[in-house]
Amino acid sequence: GLGCLVVVDEAPGGIDADRRGFIELYAHHVAAGVEAAGPQALTQRRAELPGLTLDRLRVGSFVLHLDSGRLTADTQVLHLFGIPGEDFDGRVETLLAVAVPDDIPALMSVLEPDLLSSGTAQLEFRIRRPNGELRWLGLRARVETAADGTPRRMLGVIAETSYLRPTADEVSLVQRLSAALAGTTTVRDVGRAVVGALRDPLGAGRLAVAEVQADQLVVAVLAPAEPAAWPEVWRAAWRSEWPEPPSHALPTLAEALREGQVSIWPEGADLEPGLAGIGPGGLAVLPLPADGRIVGVCLIGWEERHEFGPEERSLLTATAGLVGQALVRAHALDAEHELATMLQRSLLPRKLPELPGGVAVTRYLPATMGLEVGGDWYDVIPLPDGHVALVIGDVQGHSAAAATIMGQMRTAIRAYAVEGHPPDVVVAHANRLLVGMETDLFATCCYADLDMEEGEAWFVRAGHIQPLLRHPDGTTAELDVEGGPPLGVVADAEFPMTAAGLSSGTLIALVTDGLVESARLDLDDGVRRARQALARADPSDPGGVADALLGGDSRRDDDVALLLLRYDGMRVRPTRASWTVWRLPDAVMHARRFTARTLRNWGVEAELDVALLVTSELVTNALVHTRGEVRLNLTLTADRLRIAVNDPSPRTPVKPTSVDWEATGGRGLLLIEAMSQTWGSVPLSGGKQVWGEINLSSPRKEPPGGPLEGPPEGPTEGPPEEPTEGSAEEPTEGSADRPPGELPEGPRGPRRRRARR
Repeated sequence: GLGCLVVVDEAPGGIDADRRGFIELYAHHVAAGVEAAGPQALTQRRAELPGLTLDRLRVGSFVLHLDSGRLTADTQVLHLFGIPGEDFDGRVETLLAVAVPDDIPALMSVLEPDLLSSGTAQLEFRIRRPNGELRWLGLRARVETAADGTPRRMLGVIAETSYLRPTADEVSLVQRLSAALAGTTTVRDVGRAVVGALRDPLGAGRLAVAEVQADQLVVAVLAPAEPAAWPEVWRAAWRSEWPEPPSHALPTLAEALREGQVSIWPEGADLEPGLAGIGPGGLAVLPLPADGRIVGVCLIGWEERHEFGPEERSLLTATAGLVGQALVRAHALDAEHELATMLQRSLLPRKLPELPGGVAVTRYLPATMGLEVGGDWYDVIPLPDGHVALVIGDVQGHSAAAATIMGQMRTAIRAYAVEGHPPDVVVAHANRLLVGMETDLFATCCYADLDMEEGEAWFVRAGHIQPLLRHPDGTTAELDVEGGPPLGVVADAEFPMTAAGLSSGTLIALVTDGLVESARLDLDDGVRRARQALARADPSDPGGVADALLGGDSRRDDDVALLLLRYDGMRVRPTRASWTVWRLPDAVMHARRFTARTLRNWGVEAELDVALLVTSELVTNALVHTRGEVRLNLTLTADRLRIAVNDPSPRTPVKPTSVDWEATGGRGLLLIEAMSQTWGSVPLSGGKQVWGEINLSSPRKEPPGGPLEGPPEGPTEGPPEEPTEGSAEEPTEGSADRPPGELPEGPRGPRRRRARR
């Protein structure tokens, strides 16, 4: 405590309840004035004080009767407002008439009966006296309630607080802090703004800004940031980047937070080590108020002896209010941004697939200005026959609706691509889908279908930025892809394809406009910068190339999505052979004979028996369950053999959940699953393809003379050749007439055309 206030009342009856209430309110003003005058006011003689503290505390009292709205004020209150006693009519509006208009809403929040609740209210406001003088007044009031809990009347005191207002330099400091806080969007930004605006002007040695969450201090920033500069209690709680000391370990701090008032301790104050070590020359604790509660705390400590002037408390109080409001706003933005980021990232692929003949990397950076979720997306879609689809897009706007459309577009394009449609059809289908969604939003998109074996690429562009290429010799180019309108604008729009050849070592960069265009950057200049970054980057490190394209951590007006692929080409070119299976009684035997002859020619011996069994089951399934042409396809890569059978039925085969041991069929798919490393089914134009893959025990190498010789690629047609009696190509007993392990076929699926051209 600062001391005590002694009041002697010689009137008969002593001090009643009303007078006690006025005295307590008056004591609060006296304490604030004495503390603001500095600790020397408690030890020096009154005559030696720079200003007579009690004389400066000109305090008047009033009573507001809430039932009638009438106000009784003493002469000191009227003098402070500059209203002659004979002109006062007992109405609150008469006092409000001289208040500065900007401060009237705050005054009304205290004096309006409908908004009152029991407790003590405190407020500083400005009035304009008849001579034009601007004066600061401080109001402290206490509401008394009736037996039923309704507000009955208000007891209040008003004192002049102009002497507590900051100087011109201090006003400038508050203005600079306010401007810095206006641009903050995260709790960390708030802490940095406070340190930048206060530490040097106040000459402070240490400064901390922390949120108060339950019984924990969640530090936003410390200056200096070195653990050695802070007391042991703080160092012991240093879990990650910043410490999180429990508030119960700092009881003086906890008490200051409960009181909610700025607390100042001079040099040599009796504090616990956790606080005394922060400010051995003086310490200020600023509870940060907002929304009627304490949301954080700011600690300012001085190494050398610091003299607290009369205006410093007012300055720190104003600072605390600004920081508290900024902290609440930033916390809300942090939570909103975290939710938006989680929503957007949940709609993007979690990881990229491993690609044969290439490496893909992606980057996504949310905007730092305007923290609503955006609609940028990307995807990498493995397709049959060594093809890969790359897609990047951007839905108009920043909102949950944009993110929702983004997720739908990404899913739709992936589905159309997996169905086997060519790039122009994929984009056209997505366009018609978006037009039919009854939304005002549109989207841009760039889609690329890459043949990883042949090095050919087909691009389609729907209102999006052109792809960027970096050739193996280091030169860059903006690929001229003929474009169509954005998705969702014209239902029957056409999207032409543009072909491009790729050499081993070529980099393909698909980007959204946030990377190359902003309010401060023209599109052409942004593309030129991106090409320069591509040219300088090391293609052996695709991740480093992506980081170089993103550039520095500057403020971004828009989200940035980047999809980068380095095309390496296949280490060993695949070898293919195919056979049209005639529907003859011994068709399975002929398919096995073709497979055996082809694999022996390719030098595949160890896996021959497994391959023949898989071939038998796949061909039998197709012959028994479908009508029409059946085609057997064999593909040999460096480390695996793929056996695939095309049939005209679009229905997906279903693996049985259980098989009766007495049944003569139903085990075909179970055998394929058991003998293959992987197997599956994909839709084809007019049917489907069921396939199984077998890993090779010894990966093959490309011979010096070129690819392995074998049956010609493409379908082999004509009458089947007779097998050699007793050869390994003969079917195993019962394989031709055994029903396959396939349950009734599922619903009709989508159609696809063959991906190879």
